[in-house]
Amino acid sequence: MLNTIPSQFELLDERFARLDGDFVVQRLHDGARKSEGPVYFPAGRYLVWSDIPNERLLRWDETTGAIGVFRENSGYANGNTIDRQGRLVTCEQGARRVTRTEHDGTVTVLATHYDGKRLNSPNDVVVRADGTSWFTDPAYGIDDDYEGDRATSELGACHVYRLDPDGTVTAVATDFCRPNGLAFAPDEQRLYIVDTRQEPSHIRVFDVLADGTLKGGEVFAECDFGRFDGIRLDDAGRVWAAAWDGVHCFHPDGTLLGKLRLPEPVANLTFGGRKRNDLFITAGGSLYTLRVTFTGVRYPD
Repeated sequence: MLNTIPSQFELLDERFARLDGDFVVQRLHDGARKSEGPVYFPAGRYLVWSDIPNERLLRWDETTGAIGVFRENSGYANGNTIDRQGRLVTCEQGARRVTRTEHDGTVTVLATHYDGKRLNSPNDVVVRADGTSWFTDPAYGIDDDYEGDRATSELGACHVYRLDPDGTVTAVATDFCRPNGLAFAPDEQRLYIVDTRQEPSHIRVFDVLADGTLKGGEVFAECDFGRFDGIRLDDAGRVWAAAWDGVHCFHPDGTLLGKLRLPEPVANLTFGGRKRNDLFITAGGSLYTLRVTFTGVRYPD
């Protein structure tokens, strides 16, 4: 059901003064149990997102406003992204794997194991220009039967991985409690990663070295309300983070600039539209959108 709520941009730093947008936020859909993982496909002008407990992927068509089921039996899909060939890459946390949906609709399995052991429950994923996919692997999909199937972790820990085009899976960060959302800086030389369950919930930042390893890992920002989840960057390198009271905006120096308040806890977000200035937000059981005065990052080819 389409309805609107007033936009609430909260200014915390003067550098946030010109970062706003529509006077209202549109709720495009409110029929999910838990919305997550929005990803926009510019070639088709549509958005796909996850309804995790209902084990389905949903689809919103920008040209008609129609909403339907993109895929049933989604493996309790959580995070999604699009690769440089325009294909959907999905973290199936219940199926405990990372997959790619080909242009003809077939599904290719990309990763299921590390070091001979099953992954916990892949959560969020990003693709780099060199063809590598980077994903987080907490245990939410095996903790209980709500977002997956209860099971014991074979790995005994929650890591961040790099998946090479040849299928090799490498652990690149092994000191996280519950790694979650992740996103590259505009030049892809830094990687931001959320640790949701570490106290306080925070975002760490790493340098990406030429050999595909990570260096650093300092805390970039801490959450001042609830916990962080998904993150995205704009073309100025600002970090936009999902939190319980809305979307938090951080300057590249780590300063909290402001917030976009929403009535439901935010899980994730993405930029879309012709100019990448339509902000799509999954929160609670809903999908929200508004047009903003800033633009999502365009990564190098």
